[in-house]
Amino acid sequence: MKNLSVNHLLGIKQLTEDDIQLIFETADSFKKIINRPIKKVPTLRDITIANLFFENSTRTRLSFELAEKRLSADVVNFSAASSSVKKGETLIDTVNNILAMKVDMVVMRHPNPGAHVFLSKHIDATIINAGDGTHEHPTQALLDSYSIREKLGDVTGKKVVIVGDIKHSRVALSNIYALQKQGAEVMVCGPATLIPKYIEKLGVKVEYNLKKALNWCDVANMLRIQLERQDIKYFPTQREYVLQYGLTKEILDNLDKEIVVMHPGPINRGVEITSDVADSKQSIILNQVENGVAVRMAVIYLLASKIKRY
Repeated sequence: MKNLSVNHLLGIKQLTEDDIQLIFETADSFKKIINRPIKKVPTLRDITIANLFFENSTRTRLSFELAEKRLSADVVNFSAASSSVKKGETLIDTVNNILAMKVDMVVMRHPNPGAHVFLSKHIDATIINAGDGTHEHPTQALLDSYSIREKLGDVTGKKVVIVGDIKHSRVALSNIYALQKQGAEVMVCGPATLIPKYIEKLGVKVEYNLKKALNWCDVANMLRIQLERQDIKYFPTQREYVLQYGLTKEILDNLDKEIVVMHPGPINRGVEITSDVADSKQSIILNQVENGVAVRMAVIYLLASKIKRY
């Protein structure tokens, strides 16, 4: 069996192209399993996984939990809102207390960038990053690339534009790393105030005109405005943002070609994307959700196979 080059999934930056392809090949097998009448395999029935979410989440938390249960792992769910963290307990103490209950793997979302790297150096368990602040969201980037591969046959050579709040998006950064490792061209598009100053140093193109960006691309990944991470106003009004960067069916229909439309969720319908675009045949948003379970099953399975007992 092929192995990943890493013992944790801390970010896309640490993965090789071979790692990404191995995850995708494994996800192909799991996708067949989750579309069977019996959707469960006994593969990880001796593995215990703790889901630690220090930030709100719906899709990612449910997707991970479903992936773990499809693999027959024992699952412990932890919510910071109702935990001893509120009483001042440190991250390491919280996690060590959970590990004392013989947990093998930790899936964690945390508001602080680098929290997972810090934790991986201080505890004896496999760590999977389910989002760290505005830094990375590796499994989202993997399922996005997997969905492009499924729809278009390959990621190599494809032109992908990421539109919206690039500055505050962990999805954008992880997608840039993942797409480039697979040989795709990447462009970012949005208001100048929401494009990081030095992003071109990552080898991406920058475009401020949505229609030009859409005419360039094969795939448009539409991001929502991360209002919860913004401490100041980055554009005058929401209406103005919608007029400049909202994707409508009229814009799509007036392009010279048919493009694929993606969104990592949650969707703000009528802001970054209209309902008739989100629900159109060009949209693969629900495919992304389905593929998220298969990709996360693959990541968990491949990392669990490196735990010493195996």
